[in-house]
Amino acid sequence: MTPNLNIKPDIKLSVNQTFGIESEMEVDAFSKKSEFVPEIDKDYKFDRDTTLAILSGFNYNKRVIVHGYHGTGKSTHITQVAARLNWPCIRVNLDSHISRIDLIGKDSIVIKDGKQVTEFKEGVLPWSIQNPIALVFDEYDAGRPDVMFVIQRVLESEGSFTLLDKNKVIKQNNYFRLFATANTIGLGDTTGLYTGTQQINQAQMDRWNIVTSLNYLSLDKEMEIILAKNKSLNNSKGKEKVSNMIKVASLTRKGFIAGDISTVMSPRTVLHWAENMEIFKDIGYAFRVTFLNKCDEVEKNIIAEYYQRCFGEDLPESMINIQI
Repeated sequence: MTPNLNIKPDIKLSVNQTFGIESEMEVDAFSKKSEFVPEIDKDYKFDRDTTLAILSGFNYNKRVIVHGYHGTGKSTHITQVAARLNWPCIRVNLDSHISRIDLIGKDSIVIKDGKQVTEFKEGVLPWSIQNPIALVFDEYDAGRPDVMFVIQRVLESEGSFTLLDKNKVIKQNNYFRLFATANTIGLGDTTGLYTGTQQINQAQMDRWNIVTSLNYLSLDKEMEIILAKNKSLNNSKGKEKVSNMIKVASLTRKGFIAGDISTVMSPRTVLHWAENMEIFKDIGYAFRVTFLNKCDEVEKNIIAEYYQRCFGEDLPESMINIQI
């Protein structure tokens, strides 16, 4: 990656016209698209509160963290906002394999003038800081402690970054932006749903300027998303099927909260169910391969009851028999 420090936002976009959200806000944007700008999903449906929080991050250089259940579109909200602003955007998943070296950089052997020499190669963090990049840390609450302390250095909007390996102090580009997504909000996970997440240093959480929550949508909003992605279902029969599918998902969410089941259907799962239904032309079989096969055997009867209540028909016995 070769830094390009010369580009900067050169136009203003109306939030109302660009995102369909009632607001008088105008937001900085780029007139030209670079290789790091995400592709636009024309059918994407924006959540008002989440979108305004993300736009504030872009426009006013605020650190924004989006938290909520899996599959609700936390990361795609950020990337789809960036796509419409033509703002270069890079996502980094903070899984347990991402180390301090991956973020900062390391010495590498390169060939110069026919000779092997050791040269420091900057990682994604110092490179991003020097560019008009929106850097998104996914699974922020799963990051290793040593990695989190590296990130803490750049959470201040004017904060410089000391690259000890090169005895160099890096100043942030005026249009560098930092975002994160998380399933929990830094207090750990008591549900058992998000294994691998951990508590986040509260001094670090305090550095995030804006915290917004994105959880499950209303039936109407969720239906809009499913129909936008599966236009063949946008008719009276298709809408009835999708409505019942979302009702099944809603029951799994209520059952999960009540402690009756341990697996929950996210909006992403419903979307996959609709797509698989189009492939197999069998809504029951599509439900099985999309969701039911992920569930604990002892909970399948409960989930089959949810299905029966919404569709008025039983799943085939072979789908829910407990294997011994």
